[in-house]
Amino acid sequence: MYPYIPNTKEDEQRMLETIGFDSIDDLFSDIPEDLVLDRELDLKPSMSELEVANYITKLSKENTTINDLTCFLGAGAYDHYIPSIIGHILSRSEFYTSYTPYQAEMSQGTLQYIFEYQSLICKLTGMDVSNASLYDGGTAVAEAAFMASNITRKDEIVVSKTVNPQSREVLKTYAHLQGIKVIEVEDNGGVTDLDKLKANVSDKTAAVIVQNPNFFGIIEDIEAIEEIAHSQRRTLLIASVDPISLGILKTPASLGVDIVVGEGQALGMPLNFGGPYLGFIATNKSHMRRLPGRIVGQTIDAEENRAFVLTLQAREQHIRREKATSNICSNQGMLTLAAAVYFVTLGKKGLREVSLQATQKAHYAMNKITESGNYKPLFDKPFFKEFAITSSIDADEINGKLLEEKILGGYPLGEKYPQYENGILYAVTEKRSKDEIDRLSSVLEGMI
Repeated sequence: MYPYIPNTKEDEQRMLETIGFDSIDDLFSDIPEDLVLDRELDLKPSMSELEVANYITKLSKENTTINDLTCFLGAGAYDHYIPSIIGHILSRSEFYTSYTPYQAEMSQGTLQYIFEYQSLICKLTGMDVSNASLYDGGTAVAEAAFMASNITRKDEIVVSKTVNPQSREVLKTYAHLQGIKVIEVEDNGGVTDLDKLKANVSDKTAAVIVQNPNFFGIIEDIEAIEEIAHSQRRTLLIASVDPISLGILKTPASLGVDIVVGEGQALGMPLNFGGPYLGFIATNKSHMRRLPGRIVGQTIDAEENRAFVLTLQAREQHIRREKATSNICSNQGMLTLAAAVYFVTLGKKGLREVSLQATQKAHYAMNKITESGNYKPLFDKPFFKEFAITSSIDADEINGKLLEEKILGGYPLGEKYPQYENGILYAVTEKRSKDEIDRLSSVLEGMI
């Protein structure tokens, strides 16, 4: 690695002498000779700063981003507008190393924005308490399932197949290692089959998990699902929600949801080819001590000034491992800050405007694409900002031709939902213009 490290041979020798060695090889003398690499590492020669910059630029041009394409792909990650102030705040030096505030007296700034973030998530969802976030929407679903199992002392989770397939895969992977049984319920016309849900919920069910709007973008009947879930003693209802949709939909708390989770990427975070993202989780006071991770609280210091502390810490570094509720969660510091700035920048009216524009433009797009009759809606249900279209043309063929026109098409449903083989799920956010939607429709018509 020497060509990439600024230390000279003289520097190395002085360091070796300080620790009592004659050579670098002496540092690794405990390694058996038959395991030692007998050649130089296969690394390129060192390059100048200019050469490195040119090389990285060349590599970056091999990527195609949403700056180059018109994006109609969603399925859990969305091309929403990101106010420029978010990047400005995140780039401030005070937040560069934002991570875990182990020492409260030295981390008041970090603790404050986490507290504000938690408070904003509670206002958004209507719940009493939120933690400092999880890795992403999928792990948030899994953590909520563990939380429900701990609360109820039951070991079965019933989850609708209208929940994001990636989230269900994460749930099943984690549940298997925890000895928790996962029962999946089929959909009926794009929404959770209530009869099958009712048949699968029993006194062994720790929680029912649904998504609203669901993976197909459709609004679920949460009130009916809540009645089924709570028909069993101590069974909880977990809802995975799109935070943007809560600008116009009822809060999960008002619908009887016990634990709310979701993917926070839409709250001011770029797509970034898949991450890092932010998972959120919130619940009511009675389940507060079962929340994974940490909860920041507000208090006063010795001089009666406003101050912030880690009120609850349920991670295994802080308490006995057998008492810990999580060992994987992180406060995702920078992304928590991004979400808080996003909420404060838009405010209540701004979030509602984003929600309205997304749903109005999505409905316009669905009507425009299907008006000729060559493409048909896959479902006939109320939806938010995503909708599924089907046709006689293979979904991959459609997306390939759209890409040639610099349009990033929708999500092909056939891979995860074979019954919807030619179905494509399109997402329309507030960023999409009428001209872009009309062009999408025109290109699709040209394929018939």
